Amino acid sequence: MINVSVEIDPALEGPDPKQSKKILRSILETESVVDSKINLIFGDDKLLSNLKIKFFNYDHLTDVIAFRINDYSKTEVEGEIYISLARAIENAEKYGEPLSKELARLIIHGGLHLLNRRDETEDEKNKMTALEDKYLQQVEWNNLI
Repeated sequence: MINVSVEIDPALEGPDPKQSKKILRSILETESVVDSKINLIFGDDKLLSNLKIKFFNYDHLTDVIAFRINDYSKTEVEGEIYISLARAIENAEKYGEPLSKELARLIIHGGLHLLNRRDETEDEKNKMTALEDKYLQQVEWNNLI
């Protein structure tokens, strides 16, 4: 069973949890994942910055961080995806996209990282962006907020 939980910082206004789960489930199902336990957490810049410093020893603002809790060789996917709502808003404005589309892209991006998709090289970034675009066409991101 694909099990996704959503947490939103109570001080912030976040996306619809039901739609957020639906987007992530869609990606997982398309990628042939049948068992998962994933927490999708929407927070502020401070939360993500602290995680970036603690786990990556890197101090800068980021929009999404994904942690695979179990080994990538396992068929069950256990993990957490953290998304900064402030970065999502800024990115949407910067790229002239609706906020709901940017949030969907970040959910998809985090989900792909949990599936061991990488974006460290230029080639990997291009492949990741192509996958994000493919999944954005597949999901109903218009109903996210």
